Amino acid sequence: MSGWSPLIGVGLRTLLARRRAIMSNSRNWATSASRVQRDQLARLIDMASETEFGRNASFRRILQKSGEHASEHPELVDRYRDAVPILTYDDLLPSLRRMREQGEPDVLWPGVVRDWAQTSGTTAGDKFVPVSKRLMRHNYKSALDVYVHAMRFGLSLPRIFSGKLLFLGGSTDVEVNEHGVRTGDLSGIVTSLIRWPLTRVVLPDKDVALMDHWPSKLDRMARICMNEDIRWVSGMPSWTVALAERMFEFCREQGRPVSTLRELWPNLEVFVHGGVRFTPFEPKFREIWSGSPTGADVPARLEVYPASEGFIAIQDTPGDPGLRLNIDHEIFYEFVPLEEIHDDAPRAFTCDQVEKGQRYVVVMSTCAGLWRYVIGDVVEFDTIPPEGPPRLRIVGRHRLFINAFGENLIVEHIENAVIEAARDLGATTGEFTAAPIYPGDEQGRHPGLEIAIEWSEAIENAGAQVAQFSAIVDDVLKRQNVDYTTKRTDGVGMAPPVVTPLPAGAFNRWLDANGKLGGQHKCPRCANNRDILDEVVGMNKEATPVGS
Repeated sequence: MSGWSPLIGVGLRTLLARRRAIMSNSRNWATSASRVQRDQLARLIDMASETEFGRNASFRRILQKSGEHASEHPELVDRYRDAVPILTYDDLLPSLRRMREQGEPDVLWPGVVRDWAQTSGTTAGDKFVPVSKRLMRHNYKSALDVYVHAMRFGLSLPRIFSGKLLFLGGSTDVEVNEHGVRTGDLSGIVTSLIRWPLTRVVLPDKDVALMDHWPSKLDRMARICMNEDIRWVSGMPSWTVALAERMFEFCREQGRPVSTLRELWPNLEVFVHGGVRFTPFEPKFREIWSGSPTGADVPARLEVYPASEGFIAIQDTPGDPGLRLNIDHEIFYEFVPLEEIHDDAPRAFTCDQVEKGQRYVVVMSTCAGLWRYVIGDVVEFDTIPPEGPPRLRIVGRHRLFINAFGENLIVEHIENAVIEAARDLGATTGEFTAAPIYPGDEQGRHPGLEIAIEWSEAIENAGAQVAQFSAIVDDVLKRQNVDYTTKRTDGVGMAPPVVTPLPAGAFNRWLDANGKLGGQHKCPRCANNRDILDEVVGMNKEATPVGS
């Protein structure tokens, strides 16, 4: 590492000194949250007032009625809500298609939106989210705030930048249509923002970061990073574990007695992660760090809440699971009570109006033209103004889903796969439920998906057919979901699905044991934890997993 590299950290620390002082004034953020959010809304409405959407919603009139300093008037939010209903991706899809497929300007956002992030949607198939220049700036400012909070954790940027920073982003093959509109993975799109001098300290380099074949990419990163002084890692827990195991494998091939990250990267100070719950991965993370699933002295962890639609929140207090809402980066947030999200006219609350302990669906108005847009995440607030800055935790999705490794599977994906597999094989199946298989599974299975399903044929003779069932389910899930496909590429992130056949009536027995037999009660088709699946399988000891 060249001697001037720590100067990057010194410069960044100096650049962020004022922001750090501002962010450290928690009392100010607690009392000003409402005003700051109204200011973001007023900016958004003003910028989009001459778009097709803005004209149809009378954005200019909303501002005029609110007066010269619109952000100072609470009525601004009410007028906005009266003009714009809560919208889903399907509601906005016709406009989004015109923008992305035809390069049409001034539809939902001023000008032509050149960049689009591809991600798995809340219905079968993928969705394409606009990434305007303003949203790129939003992501950049939010990324700087991650460094701000790292400093507030007591971490030294000059010391960290004396080594290398590893960013485990997604893979992408950016496609450009005849209108010059680019579509790809968000992490690939923002890779272009990493420029000198950061290119001297950030890994992987652009060529590796943009590789779209994950097994090859992971091999390249492992061979590079195993010999580097990594001090900062940012990525999903599952990919960090996969990278570590690949590096250990390469070390063994070279005759190096290395089996822990602490041996490879003794100066690692912080692990930045988000997107999935860390708790199921913690024993495995501790094991790859120290050699023991209960090992202590792990690097600091800093959780973030990024989404393709916007960078939503960042952990600002060590040991506190609450993530501080990013309220001043040109996104306006609303929160709809979970039980009302499917109502015709659900109530919506700003971050200063929510209640602790209540579950809310996140609704965003963004600087890329998503207006009162339901992103699907369900959150709870741990801190609310005026007691402190708004801090929240992700507790699920308003639809059934599985997202343990970034696969973003929803119930429709899994149901479609089970239906097609049963149809193709002529198999008679009954109720089922699905759940993730986490690293360190007691049965020694690889991370992946498990489906426990009632199987009418004799279970002891079901092996071959169930194996075929698993293969078809895998293929159908890949056809529906790009994120699942990425995680399943060559089995690097997730193993093939495990199918566990159960005797007929297994789920009725579970419902009966839980006092829910009859009426409208039914077992959820999937869950992002193993509680239900383990209970059902545990009540039916003859169940035999196939595909592990």
